Amino acid sequence: MTAPSAVAFIPARQGSKRVPGKNVRTIGGHPMLAYAIASALESGVFADVIVSTDSEPIAEVARHYGAQVPFLRPAPFAGDTSPDIEWLDHALRTLAASGRTWDCFSLLRPTSPFRTAATIRRAWTTFRAQEGVDSLRAIEKCAQHPGKMWVVRGDRMFPLLPFGPAEQPWHSTPYQALPLVYVQNASLEIAWTRVVLEKRTIAGDVLVPFVTEGYEGFDINDPYDWMLAEKLLAEGVASLPDVRTLPFTAATA
Repeated sequence: MTAPSAVAFIPARQGSKRVPGKNVRTIGGHPMLAYAIASALESGVFADVIVSTDSEPIAEVARHYGAQVPFLRPAPFAGDTSPDIEWLDHALRTLAASGRTWDCFSLLRPTSPFRTAATIRRAWTTFRAQEGVDSLRAIEKCAQHPGKMWVVRGDRMFPLLPFGPAEQPWHSTPYQALPLVYVQNASLEIAWTRVVLEKRTIAGDVLVPFVTEGYEGFDINDPYDWMLAEKLLAEGVASLPDVRTLPFTAATA
């Protein structure tokens, strides 16, 4: 049976507030964006690797490391609160208008620099082994259990999850005795393209879990995350994907 075609989309808009310029900020000798591109290309899963950005300087970096940037993302789809479905739907339809289509797509966010080509291949194999699913999403065990979380209303608070037996509510249960709960991380997503074009959603209705291992799902969102990532690298606890391209400089763009 012929393998479905797939495209990798790497979202890298400008304007990060908590870590300014984080998508192209240097870590381990290269802009963070480089590691998402390198792992996508090395995986051998994708027919095309495309960076979605609203910034020409970021586009230069992306092209330097071997990704395609067929157009810049329109400003209405590049705001702080713009959902992924907007730019993804626009990208797929715009590319389809020029004759470029794929059966599947994957979202690989550059803020997960420890994701490797092996991670992507493992996820792709998991996705293809499933029948009747719309998408796959990376998850990991919750560090803080939602059974111990609360919603505050005025001067009263209420359990976020009002489950468990009345005599032993979850908020008063040892962590080890609570049901196993997972949280999604930013490492990767894979879905059939039809989910976006027909249902206007990224995930669809039927999802298969992909449990990340080690630091595959580590996500850099704030200065503390960045400091921790550099510490993990310095201590040899985590490693970045191999980038075989010379480091980006304005002169090599």
